[in-house]
Amino acid sequence: MSTPDTNPPSLYAAREPIFPRRVYGKFRTLKWWLLAVMLGIYYVLPWIRWDRGPSLPDQAVLLDLGNRRFFFFMIEIWPHEFYFVAGLLIMAGLGLFLFTSAAGRIWCGYACPQTVWTDLYILVERWIEGDRNARIRLHRQAWNGEKIRKRAIKWTVWFLIGLATGGAWVFYFTDAPTLMHNLLTGQAHPIAYTTMLILAATTFAFAGFAREQMCIYACPWPRIQAAMMDEDTITIAYRDWRGEPRGKQDVAGNGDCIDCMACVNVCPMGIDIRNGQQLACITCGLCIDACNDMMDKIGKPRGLIGYLALTDEKAEREGKTPKSVWSHVFRPRTILYTLLWGGVGVGLVVALFLRSEIDVNITPVRNPTYVMLSDGAIRNAYDIRLRNKHGEERWYDISVTSAEPLDVAVEGTQDLRIKVPANETYEARFYLTAPAGSTAAKTGRSEVTVWIADEGTAAQPGKERVAKETVFNGKED
Repeated sequence: MSTPDTNPPSLYAAREPIFPRRVYGKFRTLKWWLLAVMLGIYYVLPWIRWDRGPSLPDQAVLLDLGNRRFFFFMIEIWPHEFYFVAGLLIMAGLGLFLFTSAAGRIWCGYACPQTVWTDLYILVERWIEGDRNARIRLHRQAWNGEKIRKRAIKWTVWFLIGLATGGAWVFYFTDAPTLMHNLLTGQAHPIAYTTMLILAATTFAFAGFAREQMCIYACPWPRIQAAMMDEDTITIAYRDWRGEPRGKQDVAGNGDCIDCMACVNVCPMGIDIRNGQQLACITCGLCIDACNDMMDKIGKPRGLIGYLALTDEKAEREGKTPKSVWSHVFRPRTILYTLLWGGVGVGLVVALFLRSEIDVNITPVRNPTYVMLSDGAIRNAYDIRLRNKHGEERWYDISVTSAEPLDVAVEGTQDLRIKVPANETYEARFYLTAPAGSTAAKTGRSEVTVWIADEGTAAQPGKERVAKETVFNGKED
C-alpha cells in the first residue's frame, strides 16, 4: 500500500525571463519605423497649437473634461454628440476585425501599445546590459557591483520613460504648456501627479517585467482572434515540408532547417514557430528576419519561415503556385468588413458636416398644460435650452409659425431675443398665447413651428436658422 504524497507538485510555474537577441531585417526595420512614428505622435500631439479664437483653448487635441468637450483640430465634439466617439470606437473594432482577418495578429505585432513600449524597453535593456548572451549571464550571476549598477541604470531609464508616458497622457486633458509649468513648480493638482505615477508604474511593470505575460494571460484578443481568421488569413508559419528533417546540411536527406534556434532566440514571446501557430505568437515577423539571415549564410533560399495562409501550404506542398497576396486580402469576409468600416466612416463624416451650428431643445411645460388668462386667452409655457458653440456670446431670435396666430413672449425680456454666453448652454422660458375664441384656443392640440435664428456678430452676421416642431394645447369645448 502506497503512502500519500505529502508534498504534491506545485501547479504554479515560475516565469522564465525571455532575452530576445538583436536581429536585422525588413520586419525589424518596419517595427522601428512604426515605433518611432507612433511614439512621436503620442508625445508630440498635445503640444501642437490650433487657433480657435478668443475664449477657446488653442490646443489641437484636447479632452476638456471640465467643460465636457473634445477638440480635435478644427472639430469640436460636445457631450450630446457622443455618437461621434461611439462611431470611432465601432470603426476601431471593425478595423481590428478587418486587419486580423486579412493578416492575423498584425495589430499585436506592430501597433499594440504593449508591443511598442516593450520594444522600447528591450532596446534600452540591450544598450545597457548587452545582447542576449550578455543579458542571460547578468541574470544568472550573483548580485555584485556590476549587476547592481546596470540594473539601477536600466530601471531608472525605464521609470523615466514610464513617467514621460504618464506625463504625455495627462497633457491631453488640459493645456500642455500650462500643466508642464505647474508640474515643474509643484503647483499642479494632485490628480495630475497621481495619474502620472500610476501610469509610470504600470508602464514600468508591464513593459519591463510582465512583457509577454500581458499578451498571453491578460489580453483577451489572442482568444478572440480565432473567430476572425480562416484558411485564407495570412499569418506567420514554418514550411516544415521544406525544413524537415532538421540537421546539418552535409547529411543527406536533411531539410533546410539546421536547427540553429535563431528564430526562437529573437522571438519576444519565447516560442518556437516551428511547432506551428500558437496563441502566444503575435506575428511580429522577427523570426522571418532571423531565418532569412541564416538562409543567406548557408546558401539556401529565403522563406523557410514566412507569411502564408493555410491554402498556400496545401498548394506549396503539392508543388503548385500559391495564391497572390491580393487574393487573400480581398475576399468576401474582408470586403464585408471594409464596407462596414467605410460605411460607418462615411456616415460620421456626413453627420459632421450636416450638424447644425444651433443646438436647441424645446420642451412644453406639462404641469399645467395650459393656463387661461383673465381675458379668456390660452397660454402655454415652454422651456428652451440653447447651446452656443461659438467662442463669443450670441443673440438668438425666436419666432413662431402656425395655422392660427399666436403671441410670443420671452420671460425676462421685452423683445424676442435670448443672449447665450460663449461656449455655454442657456435655459430660458417663453410663452405662446392664443387669443380668446381663436381656433388654437379651442383646439386640443395645434401644430406649431418655433424658429431660432442666430444673429451672429457685427463682423460676421449670423445666417443659421433652425426649426423645432412642438404643439400648442388649447381648451377643448
